[in-house]
Amino acid sequence: MDSRPIYPIIAGPTASGKSDLAIQVAKAMGGEVVSADSMQIYDTVHIGTARPLISEMQEVPHHLLGFLPLNEKYSVARYMEDASAVFADVLSRGRLPVMCGGTGLYIQSFMENRQLLEQADNAELRARLLQRAESESGQVLLEELAAIDAATASRLHPNDVHRIVRALEVYYSTGRTMAQQEELSHACPSPYVGCLIVLNFRDRDVLYRRIEQRVDRMLDSGLLEEARTVLMQSKDATVLQAIGYKELLPYLEGKISLEQAVQDLKIQTRHYAKRQLSWFRRMTAAATLYVDEYEDHAALTQAAISAYNDFVRRLRDGNNEER
Repeated sequence: MDSRPIYPIIAGPTASGKSDLAIQVAKAMGGEVVSADSMQIYDTVHIGTARPLISEMQEVPHHLLGFLPLNEKYSVARYMEDASAVFADVLSRGRLPVMCGGTGLYIQSFMENRQLLEQADNAELRARLLQRAESESGQVLLEELAAIDAATASRLHPNDVHRIVRALEVYYSTGRTMAQQEELSHACPSPYVGCLIVLNFRDRDVLYRRIEQRVDRMLDSGLLEEARTVLMQSKDATVLQAIGYKELLPYLEGKISLEQAVQDLKIQTRHYAKRQLSWFRRMTAAATLYVDEYEDHAALTQAAISAYNDFVRRLRDGNNEER
C-alpha cells in the first residue's frame, strides 16, 4: 500500500476560479494553500497577477506569494526547493498542502519530482542579448530563436523579450534547446502523491467572458497604476513580461491608445488560457471539473473534495497506478 502523503492540486486556466476553490477546499479539509504561480511570487504586484486578497489569505494560510523582489530571477528548480520546504512544514503541523496555480511547468515538475539539469547562467551573454533586443527588436531575436528552437519560439511573442533571451542563453551556453534540456531532466520517486484536479469549461465562451470581466475589474482596481509603479521601480522586472503588464507598456510609453492596450490584453489573456488548458490536457488528471456545469461554488467545492477522496481511496486500495 502506498503510504505517501496525498495532496490535492487545483489547476486550470486564468479566471477559472481556482484560487477561490482552493481556499474552500483548504478550509474544509484543514489545509493550507501552496501557490504554483510564476508571477504571484513577486512583491508589489497584486492586481495584475490576481493574487488572493489579504482577507482571503487570513481565512486560510497561503505560501509562496509575494516573497520575491521584482528584480530577482526565479527558476523551476528554485520553486521545487521552496515548495518542498513548505510541504514539509505544513505536513509536520498535521495540515494538508493544497497546491493551486496555473503554471503547468511548476505543477508538473513538482508532481514528478523532476531532477533538472543545472541551468545555464551567463550574465555577460544575457546582457549582450538584452542590448540586442533593445537595439534590433524582440522580433529579430525571436526569428533567431526560431531558426534553432522552433518549438520554444512558437510559444513566444516578440514582446516576451526575457523569455526569448533566456532560451537563446540556454542554447548558446549549453548547445541544447529548452526542449532538450527538459528531455534530459528526469523524474524521480516523489515523497508525495499529487491528485490533479483541473478546472475547465464546456462552453469556452463562458471562460472568455470571465476573462474579459476580470480584466475590466483589474483596470477598475488600479492595474494601470500598478504597472506604472513596476516600470518606475525596475524596467528589467520579469513581471513586466507577464500578461497583464506587457500589453500595457506600449500605452504607458505613449505608443498606442488605452483602448488598443485593453483590447490586446484581453486577446492575449484568452490565448494564455488556451495554452494553459493545452498543458493540463497533456497531464494525467484525477478529475476534470467543468465549472459551468455546477450551479454554485458549494457544489463545485464538494465535487473537488469528492474527487480527492475517491483518488485517495483508489490509491490506498492499490487500484491506482503509482505516480
